[in-house]
Amino acid sequence: MTQLGIIGLGKMGGNMRERVRAAGIEVVGYDRNPDVTDVASVEELVSSLAAPRTIWVMVPAGEITSSVIADLADRLEPGDLVIDGGNSRFTEDALHAALLAERDVRFLDVGVSGGVWGLENGYGLMVGGDAADVERTMPVFDALRPEGPREEGFVHAGGVGAGHYVKMVHNGIEYGLMQAYAEGFELLEKSPIVSNVPGSFKAWQRGTVIRSWLLDLMVRALDADDDLSDIEGYVEDSGEGRWTVEEAIANAVPLPVISAALFARFESRQDDSPAMKAVAALRNQFGGHAVKSSE
Repeated sequence: MTQLGIIGLGKMGGNMRERVRAAGIEVVGYDRNPDVTDVASVEELVSSLAAPRTIWVMVPAGEITSSVIADLADRLEPGDLVIDGGNSRFTEDALHAALLAERDVRFLDVGVSGGVWGLENGYGLMVGGDAADVERTMPVFDALRPEGPREEGFVHAGGVGAGHYVKMVHNGIEYGLMQAYAEGFELLEKSPIVSNVPGSFKAWQRGTVIRSWLLDLMVRALDADDDLSDIEGYVEDSGEGRWTVEEAIANAVPLPVISAALFARFESRQDDSPAMKAVAALRNQFGGHAVKSSE
């Protein structure tokens, strides 16, 4: 593969364009923002790519993604391939695949993790779809994933929908991990005998069983604001945690930690709390998600 089209050049899409280009693949990107786009329209993007085309859709999940895919279905040719790399619900993937299949256009769903750090560190990729389509796209996947063994950062998880399903569960786990760090932060803050909370988190970075990239990001957040007083403890949820809990109910799988972490985010919208300040700070650190000023 020598070419890739990308629709959506935001915080992740723009960095993905640069990482793929650095691997020697020609990338043509379209975004409504004229300051970042390579072409003026989706029509121009499609016409600039040689058949069979591969176009990666990296726009907000839901109606926007569906409208972009529907538009592509009318523009693409048999043998072309569409990749949904956003955070779509896995149930949408079969609908998108069926719509494109009517035009003999192929489809892959890809869960992408890495946030604003992906350009430097690479992206974790979780792919759903036909094996032949996955193999066809491996040069792009290899360009995007972290360095090292392919299986450490990439998985062909199964058929259509499997990639977004795995990413949904990944994000549910992320909810639980962030909540645990956040609750630990609040307890340390309230302790009458602990005077160095940032240093305590920093000490956990080496030699302990709870070290992780999220812990590193927590340390980074505390380096910038040692008691998180500049951040309001208000945390949004982008959908994946809810979907994970809904799937747990549908499959009778107990998820007490992930469920509690989701409900804690709901609680954050009612009362400001130190734990929710920590979750907000972590989301800002790894994904560039906006935080609300305490003022």
